[in-house]
Amino acid sequence: MGWIKWKGLPALMFFLFLLGAWQMVITGAHVPLWLLPAPTQIAEALWETRQLIWLHTLTTLVETTVGFALAVIFSLVTAGAMVLSPWLKRLLYPFLIISQTVPLIAVAPLLILWLGYGLLPKIVIVIIVCFFPITISLIEGLELTDPDILNLLRSMGASRWQIFYIVRWPHALPSLFAGLKIAATYSVMGAVIGEWLGSSSGLGVYLTRSSHSFLTDRVFAAIFTITALSFLYYALISGFARIALPWIHSKNQDSV
Repeated sequence: MGWIKWKGLPALMFFLFLLGAWQMVITGAHVPLWLLPAPTQIAEALWETRQLIWLHTLTTLVETTVGFALAVIFSLVTAGAMVLSPWLKRLLYPFLIISQTVPLIAVAPLLILWLGYGLLPKIVIVIIVCFFPITISLIEGLELTDPDILNLLRSMGASRWQIFYIVRWPHALPSLFAGLKIAATYSVMGAVIGEWLGSSSGLGVYLTRSSHSFLTDRVFAAIFTITALSFLYYALISGFARIALPWIHSKNQDSV
């Protein structure tokens, strides 16, 4: 009966309780569909438009996956270079912070204006959204290495790259995966924002068209799909973290 010990069971039960309460309130109060649909009506909209939603989901999947993968590559290179070169960190770190003070909704129209209405501006938006949390988390993780261990390796003649590979990188993996989890949930949001501002397909387009047509059940169906997609990316990163950090997973299990 391993499902009884499943840590996500309380959250699942609470979610089902909320759905049941939602259904009862909407049915009992006779709330109109255009104002707030019941969960059963949302499920019906999902089933009736499943093919259309799937086509839009494919576009968002491509934008999110490519953008997230590129953000990871850029973050690894940037964080590694900034840790290995302190002067480079002093040069670039303030710009990383400043980049987060500019509203994404203000940058996205410029990207669409410069790059067109294809996939490229949405991919760039996803990169912008994901780059900061991954880079900052990795930098913090790389710099949290025990100074005594670093001094020991230096006294033994280890090069800067050897210290990075042998000590800093393994110690930084938990922080890296924490940043990846945050970025994974943001990535879909970034793609959807880009689709809102100009695109011919994608979940953002489907959501906007449904909203303008007062098809509230389809709006919630799109929100459900976006949420499920974000959760899928989070679950994938969590799975990779368990493979890359088995000692942490086993330690957490022992503490339960």
